[in-house]
Amino acid sequence: METFLGIDYPTLWFLVVGALFSGYAILDGFDLGAGAWHLFFKDDRSRRIALNAVGPVWDGNEVWLVIGGGALFAGFPEAYATLFSAMYIPFILFLGFLIFRAVSIEFRGKEEMKWWRNIWDVSYSISSAMLAFLLGVVLGNVLIGITMDERFVFTGHWIEFLNPYSIAVGLTTLAMFMVHGAIYLTMKTEGRLFEKVTRLLRRAILFFVVTFLVVTLISVFYFQHLTDRFLSNPILFAVPALAFLSIANVPRLASKGKYVRSFVFSALAISFLLILVAIELYPVIILDRGDLQSSMTIYKAASSDKALGIMLIITAIGIPLVIVYTIFVYRTFWGKVKLDETSY
Repeated sequence: METFLGIDYPTLWFLVVGALFSGYAILDGFDLGAGAWHLFFKDDRSRRIALNAVGPVWDGNEVWLVIGGGALFAGFPEAYATLFSAMYIPFILFLGFLIFRAVSIEFRGKEEMKWWRNIWDVSYSISSAMLAFLLGVVLGNVLIGITMDERFVFTGHWIEFLNPYSIAVGLTTLAMFMVHGAIYLTMKTEGRLFEKVTRLLRRAILFFVVTFLVVTLISVFYFQHLTDRFLSNPILFAVPALAFLSIANVPRLASKGKYVRSFVFSALAISFLLILVAIELYPVIILDRGDLQSSMTIYKAASSDKALGIMLIITAIGIPLVIVYTIFVYRTFWGKVKLDETSY
């Protein structure tokens, strides 16, 4: 098996896919969260400001989802096939809400009628919230496993994805993104809208803490495979410790008005929680709910070493370009939102 810097290709590709989805969760997470708050803003001007806060960056953020999905398909085709077979409904819903969200952003400002704008406001907000929720539902199923046979073919019920644990993870994901989005809006707004967002942020933090504690307790007491690795390797507890510290710093810094730093720690919290998921799974990529010992590992799911090597070269060229573009866009549109004739 070929290696790079002492790391075998499947493991390296596992890290690449994880990094890409982490980038997506951090970047698109805040604009999904901001969209979920949209209906809490009552007047048209506030809604326009909130929409223009994410307007220049939302489509660029979704590039990370496209790259991550492509990387999963190319690097681990077996896992891609099994996951999409089991999660067909949530993924189709996800695609539908992606379309409605994009259309809502672009269509809202095309007409002046109040009813027209209200329709697209509702569509935009519901789509944003449902996208965050569905991401959590898929993650919850990845954590507890999928019913499949010895050939890794999905054999479960079509509604299997909708279980109490995945719903809890979905609500937690929505809550986290709403915190992330509210912090972002504090950095982009001022005046009365800023004051309202700060109040909403406090509610979002409470919502997240409650859902996060529920998911944590369920994970510890009902799904022991999610904690076994940490119990056998105590040094790994450093990762959940860093995650908890990052989460704790979000309200602490926000209460002091240090919203940029609070946003950084919110992003770090998302990163550390996804690192926890990677540690809990590796080297498994798809858990078998019926028999954990028969789960799909990265070595069973991976493409050939030659294919992985070629794709790593392409990734090494493409990802820096995406990062440079992302930095350029955020630097260009940094600061408070000012409405003008070009605004949504």
